[in-house]
Amino acid sequence: MTIITDPLCTSYATPGHPERPARISDTVKLLKAQAELKLQWATPINAPEHAIERAHTARHLNRLLHPADFDADTAFHDGISDRARTSVGGALKGMECALAGEFSFSLMRPPGHHATSTQAMGFCYLNSIAVAALEAHARTGKRVAVFDFDVHHGNGTEEILLNRPDVAFYSIHQSPCYPGTGLHHLGTNCFNYPVAPMTAREDYRAVLRQALDELLTFRPGLICVSAGFDAYADDPIAQETLEAEDFHWLGQRIRATDLPLFSVLEGGYSNELPELILAYLKGLDGK
Repeated sequence: MTIITDPLCTSYATPGHPERPARISDTVKLLKAQAELKLQWATPINAPEHAIERAHTARHLNRLLHPADFDADTAFHDGISDRARTSVGGALKGMECALAGEFSFSLMRPPGHHATSTQAMGFCYLNSIAVAALEAHARTGKRVAVFDFDVHHGNGTEEILLNRPDVAFYSIHQSPCYPGTGLHHLGTNCFNYPVAPMTAREDYRAVLRQALDELLTFRPGLICVSAGFDAYADDPIAQETLEAEDFHWLGQRIRATDLPLFSVLEGGYSNELPELILAYLKGLDGK
């Protein structure tokens, strides 16, 4: 198992914002202290411009350089374009690990799945998972599926991938909840599984299982996982019920697909995030 991270991603913050540097630094500390998983460590690659431009317009890339906040939740920070590009590079490194037959987890910030082709929003500036999915398809010619279990709908990923051939998107998310999208399947390749707030854990697992089973009917050659841990019962910005053992179970289910895959951190804002990530990684590793 390879963990992809870079201290650069902890070098910006908005005081009081839930998307904070400790999400990464505390998780790195725990993963380095634990002895159950044998981990290798890697850094992001340089994200090629052509790969980013498959997902984002030139106007959007230019906007990231200009010092004005994007919305009430998504602030401008000096160097945020570079931070976002490095996060994309983490996803691309994860993709390369998957194509080489290795499990990996990109432990980076900012997250990405709300960023559309033209807009930064919802703590996200560039859509790392969409860039990596499109690059994987371009490199291999194989079908690629994105499996998004963040509690918030990956509206940006959906917008970027909508009706693209040989790429599909599967999102399990709370509804109603930010950003208010993902109520129905969309186009020919975007499949949404909204879950009501406070859904019982076993019922939530059933929806996750259904989405993963339906993903397999797409017959992808690679699964790109948007791994959000904000469906946790004590997450401060959602209202779901999952516990650490549910993320462990989900890691086991994803591993059982027996397909090349990599995971990218999206949301998860509780103090227990490091333990939730470790539980998920144990499931992926077969522990």
